[in-house]
Amino acid sequence: MKKIIYTVIALLAAGLLFVLFGGADDTGPAPTVTAKLAPAEKVARGAYLAKAGDCMACHTVRGGAQYAGGRALQTPFGNVISPNITSDKATGIGSWSSDDFWRALHNGKSRDGRLLYPAFPYTNYTRITRDDADALYAYFQSVPAVSQANQAHTLRFPYNQQFMLAGWRALYFKPAVFREDTKQSVDWNRGAYLVQGLGHCSACHSARNTLGATDGEGLSGGMIPVLGWYAPSLNSGAEAGLGEWMQPHIAQLLKTGVSPRATVFGPMAEVVQQSLQYLSDSDINAMAVYLKALPGDGKKSEFERDKSVEAVAYLSAGAKLYEKHCADCHGAGGGGLPPGYPPLAGNRALTMEQAVNPIRIVLNGGFAPGTEGNPRPYGMPPFGHVLNDTEVAQVVSYLRSAWGNNAPPVNGNDVNRYRAIPLD
Repeated sequence: MKKIIYTVIALLAAGLLFVLFGGADDTGPAPTVTAKLAPAEKVARGAYLAKAGDCMACHTVRGGAQYAGGRALQTPFGNVISPNITSDKATGIGSWSSDDFWRALHNGKSRDGRLLYPAFPYTNYTRITRDDADALYAYFQSVPAVSQANQAHTLRFPYNQQFMLAGWRALYFKPAVFREDTKQSVDWNRGAYLVQGLGHCSACHSARNTLGATDGEGLSGGMIPVLGWYAPSLNSGAEAGLGEWMQPHIAQLLKTGVSPRATVFGPMAEVVQQSLQYLSDSDINAMAVYLKALPGDGKKSEFERDKSVEAVAYLSAGAKLYEKHCADCHGAGGGGLPPGYPPLAGNRALTMEQAVNPIRIVLNGGFAPGTEGNPRPYGMPPFGHVLNDTEVAQVVSYLRSAWGNNAPPVNGNDVNRYRAIPLD
């Protein structure tokens, strides 16, 4: 309780400072490249960038008109409802200027000066160049107008107060366009720009504090709020550890959703399907260059396994379940048959400290995205209706212990915690 009170006081103080001294609200540098492009070329460039930013994922409800908004983005503080960003002048952004659009991306402010909630990841989009912002603006002005009024957010008090949001911004947000690192290669800088900015990878792959702020661009992993998936650290040797991957395998995973090392499931499958598969090979390669170069933390599992009779019997039960339900696809030795059947031996998705992902895949199935590079993806059926909580825990624990894998077991309570989480 004291922590909550101190946090509210900090937000109030920061909000007061923001009101007294204001914040950055410049229109930013003038466009250079896009100003020279023909209108059709600018729109095409903006359409590509909108794919890179995965804008449709949040601004389109299932079965609804593209970019007409209305999707409820669930947060620990309530729901943020995405707005209409079609060219409709009354309910969309058809009456916005390019400066208005830039201000939203770069400063997190709407046309009327209202502060935007960071569920719209302007904390990442602030890095976008003015050129790219203007190309995006040109594209969205070309999106057919849809008359659909925006819905009010359903956030709890006091998180629904603009004054509190001003305090949050004063503590955790500073507008800053991406600056190239002259010590790095062209590909590294392009990859960093895409990962840190449009790709907003840290929105999922970074831990968040009690107020929903991320820990920067370290990509050190974190639970995705409300959705109940864990986005692994991309630099930890105990998690994804991309520094140890071959660069082509990283690129293949980003572009197609499958690789000899791993397959994407859950929210990342949606990102690959709706966004990354449409990026150029050069941009995918640049992202792979940057991700592979992330500084590693050198962490390895140091778990010491319980060798008691009960613990051994628990894993033996899991081994029998694996032989019955899993070995036909993944092999008796856990080698799998990639890319259709991912290898389980040495698979860090199984051995991370957070076991939520393998639990959810056993419960609900695992489905790789359908992409141009993987047009007929293999899927793993759900076993939640076949196995009870204890049995799921046993087989997951076995996967985390077999073939050289070394991670703590899970129990039925861990499984039950995620059994009822909605899939969408």
